[in-house]
Amino acid sequence: MAQAGVFLEHDQFNCSICLDVLKDPVTIPCGHSYCKACISGYWDQDEYISLYGCPQCRQTFSPRPVLGRNTMLADVVEKLKRTGLQTVPSDDSLAEPGDVECDVCTGRKNKAVRSCLVCLASYCESHVQPHYESPAFKRHNLVAPFGTIQEKLCSRHDKLLEVFCRTDQRCICSLCLTDEHKGHDAVLAAGEITEKKNEVGEIQRKSQQVIQERERELEQLKQSMTSLTLSSQAALVEGERIFTELSASIARRQSEVKELIRAQERAAMGQAEGCVRQLEQELNHLKKRDADLLRLLQTDDHVSFLQSCQSVSAQPEREYVPNVRGDPNFGCVIAAVSEFQALLEDVCQGGFFNISEKVNSVTVLEGPKPKAEPEQAPEPAAQAPFGLNVPAPNAFRVPVRFVGFASPTFGPRPSESRLRVQQRRRRR
Repeated sequence: MAQAGVFLEHDQFNCSICLDVLKDPVTIPCGHSYCKACISGYWDQDEYISLYGCPQCRQTFSPRPVLGRNTMLADVVEKLKRTGLQTVPSDDSLAEPGDVECDVCTGRKNKAVRSCLVCLASYCESHVQPHYESPAFKRHNLVAPFGTIQEKLCSRHDKLLEVFCRTDQRCICSLCLTDEHKGHDAVLAAGEITEKKNEVGEIQRKSQQVIQERERELEQLKQSMTSLTLSSQAALVEGERIFTELSASIARRQSEVKELIRAQERAAMGQAEGCVRQLEQELNHLKKRDADLLRLLQTDDHVSFLQSCQSVSAQPEREYVPNVRGDPNFGCVIAAVSEFQALLEDVCQGGFFNISEKVNSVTVLEGPKPKAEPEQAPEPAAQAPFGLNVPAPNAFRVPVRFVGFASPTFGPRPSESRLRVQQRRRRR
């Protein structure tokens, strides 16, 4: 049958009562087959009515049929169990990528359900049955399926690694105890696993604590980043408003200074123009008197000369005229504006230095705190089972760097600005 490559439906060899492969199959008069124990138990429930039926077709029989073993069906089922010619596997039983495959199946392999530590093989649901039914496999140790059986073998003796050497902290086989690990502290791996699981459990507990701590720190960091972003936006808006007002204030002071200069120019020009008119009038009067004197000097009439001489001999009274400055200019105003500029730069420089220090103090992460005691030696790595070195919980900590803005490079210090102003004054 195996050579013929015949595939049979799985349900053909299942008992419809226990839904398992037929065991000691019997066929009742209607033609349906069951496990002998299953159909006998089913009919025992109806013993009081002396009417016995088929669970599938519901045909009834009376008296109770005698159950005879279906030898042909029993032989087929037995051969199927022995040869591994199984029914066409369902999609659920076929091995998928990542599943442990049955080592007995040929062609498309089934998914293994158990692995034998004695046979060093994995079996599907059908091929593992001999381990349950045959006394020869009674002492075999079946475990959950795993696909790395070769890794469980000793590389030197090709035997199962079933001993744990505490001296070397590694798994070995029984033959290793006679040579390389002779005299070492060794126990069965099954006996060591409890203690090692406790150690791994403690490491895992500490790892969970570190994870929870890091999750809290991460949440705090995200909240701080959100708060920093909102605060930064508010500071930008408020800073822009203040500097806009400051610029407007300086612009107003500029307009006021311009108006002061123009007003002073108008006032000084008004005074000067009044003096010009006064001097022009006086000059006209003096020129007219000078012409009269010239005509008097040219007359030949002695009587007229003498009569007129008395009236022109008195000097006219001169009106007050302010002194005129030789070089009137607004140079002093320019100097005052320059001094104001230097003072303003001095104030701005000091203010900017203070603002920069405040800006640099705003960070999300704090710098490392100074240690009060000398630094101790780091904790030794915890010795994990099977030689696995697991770092101590503090080893998971990420070093925190101080995060801030780069220190700004400033221009002259306030004292240098004042020195510049004094030097300009001395040059004037």
